[in-house]
Amino acid sequence: MALARGYAATDASKPLQPFTFERRAPNADDVVISIKYSGVCHSDIHQARNEWGNSIFPMVPGHEIAGIVTEVGSSVTKFKVGDRVGVGCFVDSCTTCASRDVDIEQYLPGLVVTYNGYEADGKTPTQGGYSDHIVVKEGYVLSLPENLDFAASAPLLCAGITLYSPLRHWNAGPGKKVAIVGMGGLGHMGVKLAHAMGADVTVLSQSLSKKEDGLKLGADHYYATSDPKTFEDLAGAFDLILCTVSAELDWNAYTGLLKVDGTLVLLGIPEKPVPVHAFSLVPARRSIAGSMIGSIKETQEMLDFCGEHDIVSEIEMIRMDQINEAYERVIKSDVRYRFVIDMATL
Repeated sequence: MALARGYAATDASKPLQPFTFERRAPNADDVVISIKYSGVCHSDIHQARNEWGNSIFPMVPGHEIAGIVTEVGSSVTKFKVGDRVGVGCFVDSCTTCASRDVDIEQYLPGLVVTYNGYEADGKTPTQGGYSDHIVVKEGYVLSLPENLDFAASAPLLCAGITLYSPLRHWNAGPGKKVAIVGMGGLGHMGVKLAHAMGADVTVLSQSLSKKEDGLKLGADHYYATSDPKTFEDLAGAFDLILCTVSAELDWNAYTGLLKVDGTLVLLGIPEKPVPVHAFSLVPARRSIAGSMIGSIKETQEMLDFCGEHDIVSEIEMIRMDQINEAYERVIKSDVRYRFVIDMATL
Protein backbone atom coordinates (compact mmCIF):
# COMPACT_ATOMS: atom_id res chain seq x y z
CA MET A 1 0.00 0.00 0.00
CA ALA A 2 1.10 3.58 -0.65
CA LEU A 3 -0.31 6.85 0.58
CA ALA A 4 -1.89 9.05 -2.07
CA ARG A 5 -2.90 12.71 -1.88
CA GLY A 6 -5.91 14.11 -3.62
CA TYR A 7 -9.15 16.05 -3.35
CA ALA A 8 -12.34 14.27 -2.32
CA ALA A 9 -16.03 14.77 -1.82
CA THR A 10 -16.75 13.55 1.70
CA ASP A 11 -20.47 14.31 1.53
CA ALA A 12 -22.89 15.31 -1.23
CA SER A 13 -23.52 18.69 0.35
CA LYS A 14 -19.89 19.67 0.99
CA PRO A 15 -17.20 21.11 -1.30
CA LEU A 16 -14.28 18.95 -2.34
CA GLN A 17 -11.34 19.13 0.09
CA PRO A 18 -7.80 17.75 0.49
CA PHE A 19 -7.82 14.04 1.22
CA THR A 20 -5.18 11.40 1.95
CA PHE A 21 -5.89 7.74 1.23
CA GLU A 22 -4.19 4.43 0.44
CA ARG A 23 -3.60 3.09 -3.04
CA ARG A 24 -3.22 -0.66 -3.36
CA ALA A 25 0.22 -2.15 -3.87
CA PRO A 26 0.94 -2.95 -7.53
CA ASN A 27 0.62 -6.54 -8.73
CA ALA A 28 2.72 -8.16 -11.46
CA ASP A 29 0.32 -6.93 -14.17
CA ASP A 30 -0.07 -3.39 -12.83
CA VAL A 31 1.24 -0.02 -13.98
CA VAL A 32 1.86 2.81 -11.49
CA ILE A 33 1.15 6.23 -12.96
CA SER A 34 2.14 9.66 -11.69
CA ILE A 35 -0.88 11.80 -12.61
CA LYS A 36 0.07 15.05 -14.34
CA TYR A 37 -3.32 16.25 -15.56
CA SER A 38 -6.90 15.37 -14.76
CA GLY A 39 -9.88 16.56 -16.78
CA VAL A 40 -13.08 17.75 -15.15
CA CYS A 41 -16.20 16.01 -16.48
CA HIS A 42 -19.77 17.04 -15.68
CA SER A 43 -20.35 13.49 -14.47
CA ASP A 44 -17.77 14.21 -11.74
CA ILE A 45 -20.18 16.82 -10.42
CA HIS A 46 -23.23 14.57 -10.68
CA GLN A 47 -21.49 11.88 -8.65
CA ALA A 48 -19.74 14.13 -6.13
CA ARG A 49 -23.16 15.63 -5.35
CA ASN A 50 -24.98 12.29 -5.45
CA GLU A 51 -27.29 13.51 -8.21
CA TRP A 52 -27.51 9.99 -9.64
CA GLY A 53 -28.18 8.45 -6.22
CA ASN A 54 -25.27 5.98 -6.30
CA SER A 55 -22.42 7.85 -4.63
CA ILE A 56 -19.83 6.22 -2.38
CA PHE A 57 -18.09 8.60 0.04
CA PRO A 58 -15.38 9.65 0.49
CA MET A 59 -14.97 9.98 -3.29
CA VAL A 60 -11.96 11.15 -5.31
CA PRO A 61 -13.44 11.98 -8.76
CA GLY A 62 -11.65 12.09 -12.09
CA HIS A 63 -11.66 9.74 -15.10
CA GLU A 64 -9.78 11.81 -17.67
CA ILE A 65 -6.24 11.02 -16.54
CA ALA A 66 -2.95 11.81 -18.28
CA GLY A 67 0.27 10.80 -16.58
CA ILE A 68 3.73 9.26 -16.67
CA VAL A 69 4.54 5.63 -15.88
CA THR A 70 6.73 5.44 -12.79
CA GLU A 71 6.71 1.68 -12.16
CA VAL A 72 5.66 -1.49 -13.97
CA GLY A 73 4.96 -4.98 -12.66
CA SER A 74 7.11 -7.95 -13.60
CA SER A 75 4.66 -9.26 -16.21
CA VAL A 76 3.93 -5.91 -17.91
CA THR A 77 5.02 -5.82 -21.55
CA LYS A 78 3.19 -2.87 -23.13
CA PHE A 79 4.62 -0.05 -21.03
CA LYS A 80 7.87 1.12 -19.52
CA VAL A 81 8.87 3.77 -17.02
CA GLY A 82 8.64 7.22 -18.60
CA ASP A 83 5.80 6.44 -21.03
CA ARG A 84 2.99 8.99 -21.50
CA VAL A 85 -0.25 7.19 -20.73
CA GLY A 86 -3.92 7.77 -20.07
CA VAL A 87 -6.65 6.22 -17.95
CA GLY A 88 -10.31 6.64 -18.80
CA CYS A 89 -13.65 5.75 -17.28
CA PHE A 90 -12.91 2.19 -16.16
CA VAL A 91 -9.91 0.31 -14.81
CA ASP A 92 -10.97 -3.32 -14.91
CA SER A 93 -13.67 -5.65 -16.23
CA CYS A 94 -14.73 -9.25 -16.01
CA THR A 95 -12.08 -11.12 -18.00
CA THR A 96 -13.71 -14.54 -17.50
CA CYS A 97 -17.37 -13.72 -18.22
CA ALA A 98 -18.92 -15.84 -20.96
CA SER A 99 -20.44 -12.69 -22.46
CA ARG A 100 -17.14 -10.78 -22.56
CA ASP A 101 -16.50 -8.88 -25.79
CA VAL A 102 -13.54 -6.49 -25.95
CA ASP A 103 -15.33 -4.46 -28.63
CA ILE A 104 -18.25 -3.57 -26.33
CA GLU A 105 -16.94 -4.30 -22.84
CA GLN A 106 -18.30 -0.97 -21.55
CA TYR A 107 -21.83 -2.40 -21.83
CA LEU A 108 -21.18 -5.78 -20.21
CA PRO A 109 -21.21 -6.98 -16.57
CA GLY A 110 -18.14 -6.71 -14.37
CA LEU A 111 -17.01 -3.21 -15.31
CA VAL A 112 -14.87 -1.55 -12.60
CA VAL A 113 -15.24 2.21 -12.93
CA THR A 114 -12.29 4.48 -12.21
CA TYR A 115 -13.97 6.07 -9.21
CA ASN A 116 -17.24 5.76 -7.26
CA GLY A 117 -17.11 2.01 -7.57
CA TYR A 118 -15.33 -1.00 -6.14
CA GLU A 119 -12.24 -2.90 -7.21
CA ALA A 120 -12.64 -6.46 -8.49
CA ASP A 121 -12.64 -7.68 -4.86
CA GLY A 122 -16.00 -5.94 -4.39
CA LYS A 123 -14.79 -4.26 -1.20
CA THR A 124 -12.09 -1.68 -1.98
CA PRO A 125 -13.50 1.64 -3.25
CA THR A 126 -11.94 2.93 -6.47
CA GLN A 127 -10.60 6.49 -6.36
CA GLY A 128 -9.99 8.64 -9.39
CA GLY A 129 -7.70 11.15 -11.00
CA TYR A 130 -7.91 14.14 -8.68
CA SER A 131 -4.87 12.62 -6.98
CA ASP A 132 -1.12 12.32 -7.31
CA HIS A 133 -0.92 8.73 -8.59
CA ILE A 134 -2.95 5.69 -9.55
CA VAL A 135 -2.35 1.94 -9.92
CA VAL A 136 -4.04 0.31 -12.94
CA LYS A 137 -3.91 -3.09 -14.64
CA GLU A 138 -1.86 -3.00 -17.83
CA GLY A 139 -4.84 -3.89 -20.03
CA TYR A 140 -6.71 -0.74 -18.99
CA VAL A 141 -3.89 1.74 -19.52
CA LEU A 142 -3.81 3.66 -22.81
CA SER A 143 -0.94 5.06 -24.86
CA LEU A 144 -1.08 8.82 -25.49
CA PRO A 145 0.35 9.97 -28.84
CA GLU A 146 3.60 11.86 -28.31
CA ASN A 147 2.66 14.65 -30.73
CA LEU A 148 -0.43 15.73 -28.80
CA ASP A 149 -0.43 18.39 -26.09
CA PHE A 150 -0.21 16.44 -22.83
CA ALA A 151 -2.72 18.44 -20.78
CA ALA A 152 -5.22 18.84 -23.63
CA SER A 153 -5.12 15.08 -24.23
CA ALA A 154 -6.66 14.31 -20.83
CA PRO A 155 -10.29 15.05 -21.84
CA LEU A 156 -9.98 12.65 -24.76
CA LEU A 157 -10.26 9.83 -22.22
CA CYS A 158 -13.94 10.62 -21.65
CA ALA A 159 -15.18 13.52 -23.80
CA GLY A 160 -13.24 12.28 -26.81
CA ILE A 161 -14.34 8.65 -26.71
CA THR A 162 -17.92 9.56 -25.81
CA LEU A 163 -18.22 11.28 -29.20
CA TYR A 164 -15.90 9.05 -31.22
CA SER A 165 -17.76 5.83 -30.38
CA PRO A 166 -21.20 6.81 -31.79
CA LEU A 167 -19.64 8.57 -34.76
CA ARG A 168 -17.87 5.34 -35.68
CA HIS A 169 -20.81 3.07 -34.81
CA TRP A 170 -23.23 5.04 -37.01
CA ASN A 171 -20.66 5.39 -39.80
CA ALA A 172 -20.06 9.14 -39.85
CA GLY A 173 -17.95 10.04 -42.83
CA PRO A 174 -18.00 11.47 -46.37
CA GLY A 175 -21.53 11.90 -47.68
CA LYS A 176 -23.08 11.82 -44.21
CA LYS A 177 -24.74 14.81 -42.58
CA VAL A 178 -24.09 14.93 -38.83
CA ALA A 179 -25.55 17.36 -36.29
CA ILE A 180 -24.07 17.99 -32.87
CA VAL A 181 -26.55 19.31 -30.29
CA GLY A 182 -24.69 21.48 -27.80
CA MET A 183 -21.35 23.24 -28.16
CA GLY A 184 -19.78 22.41 -24.82
CA GLY A 185 -17.10 20.08 -23.48
CA LEU A 186 -18.59 17.11 -25.34
CA GLY A 187 -20.02 18.93 -28.32
CA HIS A 188 -16.84 20.67 -29.40
CA MET A 189 -15.09 17.29 -29.50
CA GLY A 190 -17.89 15.96 -31.70
CA VAL A 191 -17.33 18.82 -34.13
CA LYS A 192 -13.60 18.14 -34.36
CA LEU A 193 -13.95 14.38 -34.73
CA ALA A 194 -16.84 14.38 -37.20
CA HIS A 195 -15.02 16.94 -39.34
CA ALA A 196 -11.85 14.82 -39.33
CA MET A 197 -13.93 11.80 -40.42
CA GLY A 198 -15.11 13.75 -43.45
CA ALA A 199 -18.76 14.29 -42.49
CA ASP A 200 -20.75 17.45 -43.19
CA VAL A 201 -21.06 18.89 -39.68
CA THR A 202 -23.77 21.14 -38.25
CA VAL A 203 -23.89 22.54 -34.71
CA LEU A 204 -27.33 23.00 -33.15
CA SER A 205 -26.90 25.31 -30.17
CA GLN A 206 -29.31 27.36 -28.08
CA SER A 207 -27.76 30.57 -29.40
CA LEU A 208 -25.16 31.73 -31.90
CA SER A 209 -22.75 32.90 -29.17
CA LYS A 210 -20.20 30.17 -30.01
CA LYS A 211 -20.70 30.19 -33.77
CA GLU A 212 -17.24 31.57 -34.50
CA ASP A 213 -15.66 28.85 -32.38
CA GLY A 214 -17.78 26.14 -33.96
CA LEU A 215 -16.85 27.09 -37.50
CA LYS A 216 -13.19 27.40 -36.55
CA LEU A 217 -13.18 23.92 -35.02
CA GLY A 218 -14.64 22.31 -38.13
CA ALA A 219 -18.39 22.86 -38.31
CA ASP A 220 -19.77 23.54 -41.78
CA HIS A 221 -23.00 25.09 -40.47
CA TYR A 222 -24.23 26.56 -37.18
CA TYR A 223 -27.86 27.15 -36.18
CA ALA A 224 -29.64 28.51 -33.11
CA THR A 225 -32.29 26.15 -31.77
CA SER A 226 -34.00 29.08 -30.05
CA ASP A 227 -35.13 30.15 -33.54
CA PRO A 228 -38.20 28.10 -34.62
CA LYS A 229 -37.20 28.61 -38.25
CA THR A 230 -34.20 26.33 -37.66
CA PHE A 231 -36.51 23.34 -37.33
CA GLU A 232 -38.38 24.31 -40.50
CA ASP A 233 -35.25 24.85 -42.57
CA LEU A 234 -33.52 21.65 -41.42
CA ALA A 235 -36.48 19.23 -41.45
CA GLY A 236 -35.33 15.82 -42.66
CA ALA A 237 -31.74 17.00 -43.09
CA PHE A 238 -29.53 14.67 -41.01
CA ASP A 239 -28.34 11.09 -41.07
CA LEU A 240 -27.13 11.32 -37.48
CA ILE A 241 -27.76 13.68 -34.58
CA LEU A 242 -25.63 13.42 -31.44
CA CYS A 243 -27.26 15.12 -28.45
CA THR A 244 -24.62 16.07 -25.88
CA VAL A 245 -26.88 18.06 -23.55
CA SER A 246 -28.87 16.79 -20.58
CA ALA A 247 -31.51 19.52 -20.71
CA GLU A 248 -35.14 18.79 -21.48
CA LEU A 249 -35.74 19.27 -25.21
CA ASP A 250 -38.66 18.96 -27.60
CA TRP A 251 -37.61 15.50 -28.74
CA ASN A 252 -40.27 15.32 -31.43
CA ALA A 253 -38.86 18.49 -33.00
CA TYR A 254 -35.35 17.02 -33.03
CA THR A 255 -36.40 13.67 -34.49
CA GLY A 256 -38.10 15.68 -37.22
CA LEU A 257 -34.63 16.80 -38.33
CA LEU A 258 -33.68 13.23 -39.26
CA LYS A 259 -33.70 11.75 -42.73
CA VAL A 260 -35.31 8.40 -43.47
CA ASP A 261 -33.39 5.83 -41.37
CA GLY A 262 -31.72 8.63 -39.42
CA THR A 263 -30.73 8.19 -35.78
CA LEU A 264 -30.81 10.56 -32.81
CA VAL A 265 -28.24 9.41 -30.22
CA LEU A 266 -28.49 10.52 -26.60
CA LEU A 267 -25.14 11.14 -24.90
CA GLY A 268 -26.31 13.51 -22.20
CA ILE A 269 -28.75 12.04 -19.69
CA PRO A 270 -31.87 14.14 -19.05
CA GLU A 271 -33.26 14.07 -15.53
CA LYS A 272 -36.77 13.20 -16.72
CA PRO A 273 -38.00 10.53 -19.17
CA VAL A 274 -37.76 11.34 -22.87
CA PRO A 275 -41.30 11.74 -24.32
CA VAL A 276 -41.50 10.92 -28.01
CA HIS A 277 -44.59 10.50 -30.19
CA ALA A 278 -44.63 7.42 -32.41
CA PHE A 279 -45.42 9.59 -35.43
CA SER A 280 -42.02 11.25 -35.00
CA LEU A 281 -40.38 7.92 -35.76
CA VAL A 282 -42.60 5.53 -37.67
CA PRO A 283 -43.22 7.34 -41.00
CA ALA A 284 -39.48 7.72 -41.70
CA ARG A 285 -38.12 4.62 -39.89
CA ARG A 286 -36.17 6.89 -37.57
CA SER A 287 -34.48 5.72 -34.38
CA ILE A 288 -33.56 7.10 -30.97
CA ALA A 289 -30.55 5.43 -29.38
CA GLY A 290 -28.05 5.91 -26.58
CA SER A 291 -24.29 5.56 -26.36
CA MET A 292 -21.78 5.43 -23.51
CA ILE A 293 -17.99 5.87 -23.78
CA GLY A 294 -16.12 3.07 -25.59
CA SER A 295 -14.12 -0.08 -24.96
CA ILE A 296 -10.40 0.03 -24.23
CA LYS A 297 -9.79 -1.19 -27.77
CA GLU A 298 -11.93 1.59 -29.25
CA THR A 299 -10.49 4.22 -26.93
CA GLN A 300 -6.96 3.43 -28.11
CA GLU A 301 -8.24 3.60 -31.69
CA MET A 302 -9.67 7.04 -30.90
CA LEU A 303 -6.39 8.23 -29.40
CA ASP A 304 -4.46 7.04 -32.43
CA PHE A 305 -6.98 8.79 -34.70
CA CYS A 306 -6.53 11.99 -32.71
CA GLY A 307 -2.77 11.64 -33.01
CA GLU A 308 -3.04 11.31 -36.78
CA HIS A 309 -5.31 14.35 -37.06
CA ASP A 310 -3.80 16.51 -34.28
CA ILE A 311 -7.04 16.58 -32.30
CA VAL A 312 -7.13 17.53 -28.62
CA SER A 313 -9.65 19.27 -26.41
CA GLU A 314 -9.86 23.03 -26.03
CA ILE A 315 -8.99 23.50 -22.37
CA GLU A 316 -8.71 25.95 -19.51
CA MET A 317 -6.09 24.93 -16.95
CA ILE A 318 -6.90 25.28 -13.27
CA ARG A 319 -5.14 24.67 -9.96
CA MET A 320 -6.37 21.87 -7.75
CA ASP A 321 -7.67 24.35 -5.17
CA GLN A 322 -9.91 25.92 -7.84
CA ILE A 323 -11.97 22.75 -8.31
CA ASN A 324 -15.06 23.88 -6.41
CA GLU A 325 -15.18 27.14 -8.35
CA ALA A 326 -14.71 25.15 -11.56
CA TYR A 327 -17.70 22.95 -10.70
CA GLU A 328 -19.93 26.01 -10.40
CA ARG A 329 -18.63 27.35 -13.70
CA VAL A 330 -19.29 24.04 -15.46
CA ILE A 331 -22.89 24.16 -14.27
CA LYS A 332 -23.19 27.68 -15.72
CA SER A 333 -21.52 26.57 -18.99
CA ASP A 334 -18.77 29.09 -18.23
CA VAL A 335 -15.85 27.19 -19.73
CA ARG A 336 -14.46 26.88 -23.25
CA TYR A 337 -14.43 23.99 -23.35
CA ARG A 338 -13.00 21.65 -20.74
CA PHE A 339 -11.31 22.29 -17.41
CA VAL A 340 -8.08 20.39 -16.79
CA ILE A 341 -6.41 20.29 -13.38
CA ASP A 342 -2.64 20.76 -13.28
CA MET A 343 -1.87 18.11 -10.68
CA ALA A 344 1.51 19.74 -9.92
CA THR A 345 -0.59 22.24 -7.94
CA LEU A 346 -1.83 19.53 -5.58
